[in-house]
Amino acid sequence: MTDRLDRARELLAEYPVVDGHNDLPWALREQVRYDLAARDIATDQSAHLHTDIPRLRAGGVGAQFWSVYVRSDLAGDAAVSATLEQIDAVAELLDRYPADLRRALTADDMEAARAEGRIASLMGAEGGHSIANSLGTLRGLHALGVRYMTLTHNDNIAWADSATDEPGVGGLSPFGHEVVREMNRTGMLVDLSHVAATTMRDALATSVAPVMFSHSSARAVCDHPRNIPDDVLALLPANGGIAMATFVPKFVLPEAVAWTQAADENLRANGLHHLDTTEHAMKLHAAFEAANPRPVATVATIADHLDHMREVAGIDHIGIGGDYDGTAFLPQGLESVAGYPNLIAELLRRGWSAADLAKLTWRNAVRVLRAAEDVARDLRARRGPSHATIEELDAPAA
Repeated sequence: MTDRLDRARELLAEYPVVDGHNDLPWALREQVRYDLAARDIATDQSAHLHTDIPRLRAGGVGAQFWSVYVRSDLAGDAAVSATLEQIDAVAELLDRYPADLRRALTADDMEAARAEGRIASLMGAEGGHSIANSLGTLRGLHALGVRYMTLTHNDNIAWADSATDEPGVGGLSPFGHEVVREMNRTGMLVDLSHVAATTMRDALATSVAPVMFSHSSARAVCDHPRNIPDDVLALLPANGGIAMATFVPKFVLPEAVAWTQAADENLRANGLHHLDTTEHAMKLHAAFEAANPRPVATVATIADHLDHMREVAGIDHIGIGGDYDGTAFLPQGLESVAGYPNLIAELLRRGWSAADLAKLTWRNAVRVLRAAEDVARDLRARRGPSHATIEELDAPAA
């Protein structure tokens, strides 16, 4: 195992991990209201966070999509304002740690950061509620550096159905299709994590650019609605997109689903939101776990998902999206961003080649962003911005 770990670290030194989703900005908001001195990620923050710069370095992370998530119980202008505050927090991180973090807007920026030995820092908005039904707001987020948007979070929005809500519009509404088209035109990746399978299929039918799943695993391995059905995985080669496996135990380990629901209910019973990441919430989680030992996912659990995703979608269409600092529990061996070498070592044990692993960790994600840029360049040369409104497109037939 030591030899495989050494080999894993060598491979990551050349082709580091592009992680599709990390919720550090929201954790900083919840824990210290963006007081970066109180959570100085240049130093060990393992008592509070899954993420800091020393552990990013130890984990071989070369590019990070920082999630500028806001809770889906925020709506309208409140959701937009909170998203802007999240974007501002990422800007503060980049200003505070310039030797380690490099702002990245393009695939070329990602490669430049890798050449410099810095961590390319991109942003992804998590949930279409962040644009408040406004294509102008969508373009504004892109102008501020957001390079993907997850179409929903845990709840439906007016124009798209979520995986964890009851069916609403049956996938994407007409305005939802227009959002996808405008994302293609701007160069913002369409992220299909969290969305219903109907929404996945609608988006893939509409998008002319590669899509992504920033943090979703295989439904055939763990039958949870947050995961990707095989028929959707099979559509990725024709689309050119990427599915980035997540580490959240309740999405990857069948035995963990019911246990996590009980743990979430324990938070709610104590007056907290089930996604709360404050220290008080973490202490409640720890006490619940002590009284109710949880089923433990492992590195092998995640490798099982990646094996299946590779078999169905192909090696060119998979990646990694850990969801660090967005979940209370993580697999054994992947407890923080320092754990990626353990996963690569397990895949080496299973016979994955160096070329396969370079695609998984780096090359696929960079290719997808570059392809989205190429599509956007072509579309902008042929048409201007859309000013359609949800009222126009989703109005009931007379």
